[in-house]
Amino acid sequence: MDGGQPGVTVLWFRVCRISLRSGRAETFSRLGRLTPLSVERVFALLRICPFLGKNLGGTAEVFGFRPFFGTEVLFFVKGRNIMKEQLKAISEKATNALKNVTAQSELEELRVAFLGKKGELTGILKQMGKLSAEERPAMGQLANTVRSDIEAKIAEKSAAIKKIEQAKKLEKETIDVTLPGKKSEKGGLHPLNTVLKDMINIFQSMGFDVVDGPEVETEYYNFEALNVPADHPARDMQDTFYVGDGLILRSQTSATQIRTMENRKPPIRMICPGRVYRADDVDATHSPVFHQIEGLVVDKGITMCDLKGTLEQFAKEIYGSDTKVKFRPSFFPFTEPSVEVDVSCSECGGKGCRVCKGSGWIEILGAGMVHPRVLERCGIDPEEYSGFAFGIGLDRLTTTRYKISDIRLLFENDVRFLSQFDD
Repeated sequence: MDGGQPGVTVLWFRVCRISLRSGRAETFSRLGRLTPLSVERVFALLRICPFLGKNLGGTAEVFGFRPFFGTEVLFFVKGRNIMKEQLKAISEKATNALKNVTAQSELEELRVAFLGKKGELTGILKQMGKLSAEERPAMGQLANTVRSDIEAKIAEKSAAIKKIEQAKKLEKETIDVTLPGKKSEKGGLHPLNTVLKDMINIFQSMGFDVVDGPEVETEYYNFEALNVPADHPARDMQDTFYVGDGLILRSQTSATQIRTMENRKPPIRMICPGRVYRADDVDATHSPVFHQIEGLVVDKGITMCDLKGTLEQFAKEIYGSDTKVKFRPSFFPFTEPSVEVDVSCSECGGKGCRVCKGSGWIEILGAGMVHPRVLERCGIDPEEYSGFAFGIGLDRLTTTRYKISDIRLLFENDVRFLSQFDD
C-alpha cells in the first residue's frame, strides 16, 4: 500500500496507547492506511518516547499520533520487516568480507562466522518463530537463498585460493633442468669382503661347499677334538676369550670342520669362513679379532699331492699366474705332516724388499694332512679315508694383495682409506 509519500510503503498499522506516566505501550487494533508523518515529526516523537521501538520488538516505526485521555498519547505505528533487511545485510557483508580473504584458514573462519552454529545467519533464523504465519514462508525462502548464495561464493573463493596456492607451489618446486645434477656417492665392498668373495668363488669352482659355524664354541670342539688337550702347549698360542661354563670365543674356524665330519659322511669338500678371536695385542700385524677361512677335504686316497695342487691353484688365482709357491715343514696338532705355505713377494718379485723382510717370500697359510686321531674322534676310519686341511688368514691375505702396511686400517672404517678399493 502506498503511504502517501514518495518512497514510503505502508504495510499495516497498529494503534498503541502510551502512558506518559508508566511508560507502557499497549496495542489496541490493526488499522488500515493512514497518512504518514514527516521525518522531523517522527524523530521528535521518538525523542519523547525512546522506549517505543523496544516495546514493539524492534519491528515498528512511529507513523502518526494524536492526544488520548490527557496523560496518554495514541501512536499510529507502521510495521516494518526488519528480518528481510538483516538477511540482505548479511549477504552484502559476507560478499564484501570474501573480497579480502587470501587463505583457506581465513575462508573457514568466515564460513563459521556467517553459517556456523553461532553464526550471524543462524542467529537470524532463530527469530523465525516471532514472525506471523503469513511471513514465515517468504522469510524462510529468502534465508535459504542467502545461505546458498554465501555457500556458493565461499566454494568459488576456495577454488580460486587453491588455484593460486597450486601455482605458487609449482613455481617454488620448478626444477631448472639446465643446472648440473648432484653427484651421489657410490659405495663399494670392504676389501675384506672383496677378497672373501673371490676366495669363495675360487674354492666353489673346485667343488667345495661353504659351511658356517658358531662363534661361541665349546672347548671340546675348539681344542680337544682337534688333538689339543688341556695341557698342550699349543693352547698358549691360541689363547682366546673365555665366556664361562666351558664356552669360549672360537680361536679358529677348524671347530666347524669337526662338526661337519660328525654330521656328514665322506667324501667331504668344504670351507668355513668366519670371525675368530685371540688374546693378541693390537699392532700393525695382529688384532684380537680377525678372519679365517679353513678348508677340509676327506675322501679315499687323498694325498699330499692333492693338497699341493689345490693350494698352488688357489695362490695363482689370487696373486696371479706368475706367483711361485713354496711349502715348508711345520707343526700343527691336528695335521700330520704339516706345512707352511709361502708365495713369492708381489712387491719385489722374489728379489727381497722391506715388505718380505728381504726373503723374497710371504707366508700366507698353514696346512697339512688331517691327523688320524682327529678322524677317529669324528667316527671316520683313518685306514679307509684320509684328508687334508688348511687355514688361511683373510686379513693377512688382504693386506698382501692390496699392499696394505697396517692391519688396523681394515678395522678403522676410514672412508678415505676404504674408497680406494671401490670398483
